[in-house]
Amino acid sequence: MQTKSDFQRTIKKSATISGVGLHTGVQTTLTFQPAEAGSGIQFLRTDVETPTLIKADIDHVVDISRGTTIAKDEVRIHTVEHVLAAVSGLQIDNIIIELDNKEPPVLDGSAKQFVDILIEAGIVEQELERQYLVIDKTITYSDPEKGVDIHVLPSNDFRITFMIDYKLESLGTQYMSFYSLEQDFINEFAPARTFCFLHEVEALKEQGLIKGGSVETALVMIDRKIEDSELNRLRDLFQIKGDLVQGENGILNGKELRYRTEPVRHKILDMIGDLALLGTPIQGHFIAARSGHKSNVELVKLLKKEYEKQILAQRFKMKPRKRKIFFDIEAIKRILPHRYPFLLIDRVIDLIPGETITAIKNVTVNEPFFQGHFPGKPVMPGVLSIESMAQAGGILLLNAVANPEDKLVFFSAIDNVRFRKLIEPGDTITFEVKLVKFRLGTAKMSGVGYVDGIVAIEADLMASVVNR
Repeated sequence: MQTKSDFQRTIKKSATISGVGLHTGVQTTLTFQPAEAGSGIQFLRTDVETPTLIKADIDHVVDISRGTTIAKDEVRIHTVEHVLAAVSGLQIDNIIIELDNKEPPVLDGSAKQFVDILIEAGIVEQELERQYLVIDKTITYSDPEKGVDIHVLPSNDFRITFMIDYKLESLGTQYMSFYSLEQDFINEFAPARTFCFLHEVEALKEQGLIKGGSVETALVMIDRKIEDSELNRLRDLFQIKGDLVQGENGILNGKELRYRTEPVRHKILDMIGDLALLGTPIQGHFIAARSGHKSNVELVKLLKKEYEKQILAQRFKMKPRKRKIFFDIEAIKRILPHRYPFLLIDRVIDLIPGETITAIKNVTVNEPFFQGHFPGKPVMPGVLSIESMAQAGGILLLNAVANPEDKLVFFSAIDNVRFRKLIEPGDTITFEVKLVKFRLGTAKMSGVGYVDGIVAIEADLMASVVNR
């Protein structure tokens, strides 16, 4: 039994497993490697000319037609959901999943063998605290055409309740609840194998797809009558050694279920893997009916949009405060390279990534520029109020790109500047900056600075995001 912790976790040592990919049929060796705190779950393709790290998050999902595929540039990794389920189910926050080909091994169609070698590798706590995404309101996703309904409710723990409903007698209606990662995941859900229908698999096989699929890698549910004349063809198609058995339980070759409710348990396993694409552990109760990878991924997109600010704040590990604040000065220092006396933004109170930012500059009589800029009548230099606005825009831009810690923002043009009010000691400037256009690393923004609700400065800014 695992012990729940408020600290992030990784593995003690590397662990390796090999096998065939489900859809591509490629032979792959997968190696789990320890990773630094705060780095998250990342895949590493070592077989390409330039080994490429791909973060396991929703922004890198490029295909959900046959499992979940992630990519960066031209490098793809297919069918990542079972590996992600194993890592997430064991509450491992930081890990590198190294592959020497384009798809993880399918193994027996469950997450059990991944879980086994991860446990054998050992799981260790790290010094960084784990930050949970706390669901504080009901979120709903539905797809009426496919009969999919998902409701996410506030809860003290991560829970999933799932229902499947098929007309096939061997499946029918199944219902299952998952209450605890610590107590239930390893023995009750990780061993649940994927299932599919005979007519679907035949069509995909004949199209040259699911090249690694067989009765050893999935439960094939018989959903049509099999004539005796077809037995040899199906035996070859599914790589069955010996005679093909239709199975009285409705499963090809008579494969026995590990649990009476194994199919719905695997649906929960898939959901655990897909939810890992949010990039942060979740505190909430997911109630799902007839959901699959496509619906799960759409739900993750919805959750990310709803909770973008909370997820973003966690990136810089802000502590909750009683006053309204989004980034404090310590978080800002992690984002911007500036330091005293040129770090001019004091806090960020609102941010919609890729859209707008609201930032605060407190103007005090102790500012060093007041010693020489109209010392008899202290006035903030206009160029520094523009610089303050630009720094707010820089925070906005750096939170609209991948790997912001590796980037810098340089401003290339300032247009339509208007100074409408003197800014004096004791004033608080509230900057509102909007991202108007962002393409190929070049951005156009418009900004306004208010003092006591009155416009003090406004400008249009052009900037470029470059590598450090």
